[in-house]
Amino acid sequence: MFSKVNKQKVQQIDVSDLSPNGVKLLIQREDLNDEHCMGNKWWKLKYNLLEATRQKKTLVVTFGGAYSNHIVATAWGCRQMGLSSVGIIRGEPVLPLNPSLEKAQSFGMKFHFLDRSTYKMKDEIDWSCQFPNSYLLPEGGTNQLAVKGCREMLYHTDFDIVCVPVGTGGTLAGVINGIESHQQAMGFSCLKNGHFLKDTVHHYLNSSTKCWTIQTDYHFGGYAKLDAELIDFMNKFKQIYAIPLDPIYTSKMMFGIFDLIKREKIRPNSTILAIHTGGLQGIEGMNQRLNAKGWIID
Repeated sequence: MFSKVNKQKVQQIDVSDLSPNGVKLLIQREDLNDEHCMGNKWWKLKYNLLEATRQKKTLVVTFGGAYSNHIVATAWGCRQMGLSSVGIIRGEPVLPLNPSLEKAQSFGMKFHFLDRSTYKMKDEIDWSCQFPNSYLLPEGGTNQLAVKGCREMLYHTDFDIVCVPVGTGGTLAGVINGIESHQQAMGFSCLKNGHFLKDTVHHYLNSSTKCWTIQTDYHFGGYAKLDAELIDFMNKFKQIYAIPLDPIYTSKMMFGIFDLIKREKIRPNSTILAIHTGGLQGIEGMNQRLNAKGWIID
């Protein structure tokens, strides 16, 4: 599964109607790299699952919410690598399972549900005792090996600014480690209080001289939160460019990029490379939640 670099195509997005200052916008289609282990998850899992097999582990234990892209991707990746998997899921079990957990279960993952207060203390629990010969992956998959993989995701180098969504900070750290001195990395936090992410990213950097920022104004209320304006943006983006965006990460990044271009906050004649980090599996579950409001993601 991880035997070769999984290079995906880059498409240009016409933004000439947003601003006349010559900004060029490219999108790297990592949503096309694997149907079930999509986007940055492929890169985050690459060296982790290879390390699990090197250590002769038989089980991967990881953590996430009930709609987690990471949970689904880990379940699929483990199945492909001949490993068993357990997901420690935040919240009480709800039946029938939502589409994300149902998919992970179909890939062979077993679930261990924790109430939210216990889940907050998950790092204090000795999971290796409960699950012998297991390889532990943190929530979201971010660790040194994930950052190493995400650095390799930056194989297109013709840009001035590279943009990625930010959840745990691992993907952003990886691309920062891969940029040159004349380039800039820009993260778009999907968390309401995302300022702490700077410390997390710093922890994984191989240089303190790289130029990077985290935009914190495009979270739309916080993780997994969205409104009619963002849904309308996603649906129009897909209609115009034939590129679906996920509701948690890439949609907020693209909305932010468009807004910055429109407000002429991007240096004239710059080339932006936006990395589509996948997450499309979550649309079905999100639509179930949005149905009560009469909203729908196309």
